[in-house]
Amino acid sequence: MHQKYSIIGNKIFLLAEKLITTVIKKSLSFSLWDSVGLLLHSLQHLNNQNNPQRETIKNIMVRAYTQEHVYKHPWERVTSASWRKFVDPENKRILSHILEVDTLNRKLDPESGKLYTTRAITVHTPGPWFIRKIIGQDICHCVESTVVDGQSRSMQLSSQNISLQKFVEVVEKIRYDPHPDNPNEWTICRQETSIRIKPLSALASMAEKVEQRCAERFVQNSAKGREVMERICKYLEAESRGISL
Repeated sequence: MHQKYSIIGNKIFLLAEKLITTVIKKSLSFSLWDSVGLLLHSLQHLNNQNNPQRETIKNIMVRAYTQEHVYKHPWERVTSASWRKFVDPENKRILSHILEVDTLNRKLDPESGKLYTTRAITVHTPGPWFIRKIIGQDICHCVESTVVDGQSRSMQLSSQNISLQKFVEVVEKIRYDPHPDNPNEWTICRQETSIRIKPLSALASMAEKVEQRCAERFVQNSAKGREVMERICKYLEAESRGISL
C-alpha cells in the first residue's frame, strides 16, 4: 500500500463516512460483513499482483481465463471511455447486470502523478438462475480499485466481490496499454478473471459446473462491455472532429 501507517486510520474513517452516506442515499442492502469487507478491500489498490492462473489452493480448484481485445483508438480515448462506461444512461440497457456504481474514494498522488480511485459496484448475482435460488440473493456487492498512470500511459482495474464470499470469490483484472505495434493509435485491453467456489458452501458439490456457467456469463458481459466501449470511443472520436452522431 502506498499510504503510510500514520494516515491509514484517517483513510478508514473517510471511507467509512463515504460508505455510510452511499448506503443511506442509495438504500443499498449492505450487511455488516459486506460493509466491513468493502472497507478492507477499499484500502487495497493494485500492487503488481501476479496474473491469475488455474491452480489448486488448499485443494480448491480455481478457474481462470484471459481475454484480449484491440481498440483501434488511442489510449487516452479508450481510458476516457472506460470512465464513462457505467455513467452514460444509454448504456444501462446493454449493461443491465450493473445496478449501482458509486465512487468511494479518489486521490491524485502529486509525486507519482498516479490517480487512485475506489468504487462500489452492485451487480446481479453472477451465474445462471439456479445459483441465485441456492444462494437466496439476487444482488452482489463488489469493490473496484483503479490506478491510472498518465506518464507511462497505463490504466489498471481490479475488482472483487465482497458479498457472497462464503459461496464464491471472483477477481477480475483489466489493463489498458498502448498497443506495441501501433502505440499512438491503438490500445490493447487484457482482461483476467478467476472464479473460486468455496469448498464448504452450498455450491461445492457442483463447483465445476457453477464455475463454468459463471465463466460463460462473464464472457458474455465482457462482450457487452466492449460493445459499449467501442460505441463511446467512436462518439469521442466524432466529438473531437466536431461531427455530430
